[in-house]
Amino acid sequence: MGGEPRSGGGSPDLVAGTTGISDVEGERGRLVYRGYDAVELAESRPFEAVWYLLDAGRLPDAAELEAFRIQIRAAGELSAHEARMVADVAGSAANSPPEREAPLAAVRTALSALAAHRGLSPWLERDLSELRRELLRLAASTPAVVCAVAAANRGRPPAGMGGDSQAERYLRGLTGRMPEEAAVRSLDRYLSLTADHGMNASTFVARVVASTGADPGAAVVAALGALSGPLHGGAPGPVLEMLDEIGTPDRARDWLARRVRGGHRIMGFGHRIYRTDDPRAMSLRRAAVEHGGGRTELALAVEGAALEVLAELKPGRTLRTNVEFWTAVTLEACGIPPALFTPTFATSRVIGWAAHIVEQAGDNRLIRPTVVYVGPRPADGAPSAATTD
Repeated sequence: MGGEPRSGGGSPDLVAGTTGISDVEGERGRLVYRGYDAVELAESRPFEAVWYLLDAGRLPDAAELEAFRIQIRAAGELSAHEARMVADVAGSAANSPPEREAPLAAVRTALSALAAHRGLSPWLERDLSELRRELLRLAASTPAVVCAVAAANRGRPPAGMGGDSQAERYLRGLTGRMPEEAAVRSLDRYLSLTADHGMNASTFVARVVASTGADPGAAVVAALGALSGPLHGGAPGPVLEMLDEIGTPDRARDWLARRVRGGHRIMGFGHRIYRTDDPRAMSLRRAAVEHGGGRTELALAVEGAALEVLAELKPGRTLRTNVEFWTAVTLEACGIPPALFTPTFATSRVIGWAAHIVEQAGDNRLIRPTVVYVGPRPADGAPSAATTD
């Protein structure tokens, strides 16, 4: 997530380090996970296989995949005490304004409490295999935390999270009913496509905190905090608001043109890195068409009109569809409410954060960048500030 920023934005050319986990090829419009095309993986492999690749560095065979599914299913279960703790946190955060941000704040706080309850400690001078196990368990627990927060906000006990896949268990835990197969397929693809994305803001935060030797929970929670900023984690919900305002395909072009002429952004278009189509958006568009129903017809019309308007009114700028546009359509079609869009994103991106934390710990140096000082300097020969009359 995180399209063209409304302000600021930093430089995508600033090199923050090296990684073997993922690469965003902006000019080619390709996302690479450990040497594999991420879109091809998402469209041909289950999410658990992509998770295994990011965690272990290679794709699993059939037996390894089944064992991994069993492992993360067990690791993702909350104890009775943990479930009560999450419910308490969610209950206290449910009425915190603004309403859209309350679930994310509750998830962040609950994961922090969960890490403390599990006794996670600084990783320095500990075996990295232990760090990796702790992170896998924390990542596997994140969907259960989101489901528990959602249930508490509705004043209900958590629903069961049965099912074969991570996507199926998550949807069942959120809705309390068996999801349609099309919804499971769509969410599975979404989770795979958003698991990692180069050195984005939250991933960089995770690595900075990990570089201090802090406990893995601290690094994950810090990364989650970065998602609370609308420049990184907040655009899919406003995409639905835009579609609501447009209403019908015949109104799209005039509405969008007025918006651009008024100096406003069109939500879900433009990206800091991609200079062509965002490959994740194109894959989610295909998933939405396959899934059918919902807002797909309107979304297709709005997308086409937006690209025409932007080409006409913003010549010379590369403003293509980004992942947030089709994320909104996909997650809504899966039955996920907008307030849970960013927490749902976190259930996927935590996999990438975990991989980056382990990579950072494996060859660690404290991340301490320099800055260019632009403030005043003491004049040569000037009296010391400590001088008194």
